[in-house]
Amino acid sequence: MNKVFRMICLGFLVFAVIFSVSCEKKTGEKLVVWVYDSGRIGALTEIGKKFQDEYKIPVQVSMVEITDIRTQFLLASGTSECADLAILPHDNMGALIKDGAVAEMNIGAKRSAFLEPALDSFTFNGKLYGIPLAVENIGFFYNPDLTPVPPETWEDAVRMAQALKREGKIDYMFSCPDATYHMYPLYDSFGGAIFGKNEDGSLDGRKVIIAEAGFVAGLEFLANNVRNGLIPETIDWDSAHVLFESGKAPFVLAGPWALDRIRTSGIPYRIGKFPGIRAGEPGNPFMGVQGIFISSASPRRLLAQAFAEKYIANEDSMMALFLADGRPSAWKAIFETLGDDDTLAFNAAGVNAIPMPSIPEMGYVWDAWASAANLAFSGERTPVAALENAKAQIESLSNNYND
Repeated sequence: MNKVFRMICLGFLVFAVIFSVSCEKKTGEKLVVWVYDSGRIGALTEIGKKFQDEYKIPVQVSMVEITDIRTQFLLASGTSECADLAILPHDNMGALIKDGAVAEMNIGAKRSAFLEPALDSFTFNGKLYGIPLAVENIGFFYNPDLTPVPPETWEDAVRMAQALKREGKIDYMFSCPDATYHMYPLYDSFGGAIFGKNEDGSLDGRKVIIAEAGFVAGLEFLANNVRNGLIPETIDWDSAHVLFESGKAPFVLAGPWALDRIRTSGIPYRIGKFPGIRAGEPGNPFMGVQGIFISSASPRRLLAQAFAEKYIANEDSMMALFLADGRPSAWKAIFETLGDDDTLAFNAAGVNAIPMPSIPEMGYVWDAWASAANLAFSGERTPVAALENAKAQIESLSNNYND
């Protein structure tokens, strides 16, 4: 009897040790989330506490440089040096998906609650690789003291500017903050695009169409107005804002990040939709989308999916993240109803915004595109020749990458 009792006690002791070690391991386990700005840390930490209550796994939210996030996820280490989840802008996703560094997600019926363009920005080959959190786009700023009614077409903008210049009220129609990202609504309104599409609607990096008619027409409009003296030849973000903020230009194309300096300048402003080549058909800006995605090498991948899909993709969490960060939410109901007048005006300007291409080939576009605009503005090349050269550069670099 004593021998049996001792064996039972020994069994309980062994069980207790195993249970203790198991609990210690579980207690030491955690989900790690990286962000590249501090605004959302508090909200994500609170969301993490709810996750911990159910799964008994703490969530650690840390700020990490954006380049370090990309590097670690591309290494796909799956070690303590790499997070389980991270927030990044969507245009970083192409290379991560190509290298298999991020995991597919499934949000099921919740898809209908998100802005469709925001979901599209994280969708590749019909698969979703990130949950969109916030969107941003530029708007068309105009000075109501100079132009009480915004132009509906780009030719309207030219006529308004010419009249104001004749009266000595302005120096320029506008200056280009850059001739690429900020000016995309103009190229779009002329029918321009950078890449062609596959049959499923996805972008095809092998089809570079930056030198086709719509894009050429957009650059010709800009170059012609440089020659006409309505747009400065110099392309510079700060100079463009100084012209608008000093009342020397009635228009500027700018994003939410420029609001503080525009407000501080004291210049009257309103934010409208972009002109088009025809009234009622405004050009569309690029949409930038920030979202959360999962490392495909995470040893806690199922937990990470539960955190993202159950605890992030719901209205309460999306509201908390919107209030913490201030960027327009990718959650449709929040996007359409909440925000100050300026936020709602940006939303209206970007209602049909085009997700910035995030395929790997887009990385070769920016410099070639900017160079083409500089050549056209200076008159060194015609717009069509400048864009043909840009197309050749993009194709050459893309082919080397894909090889």
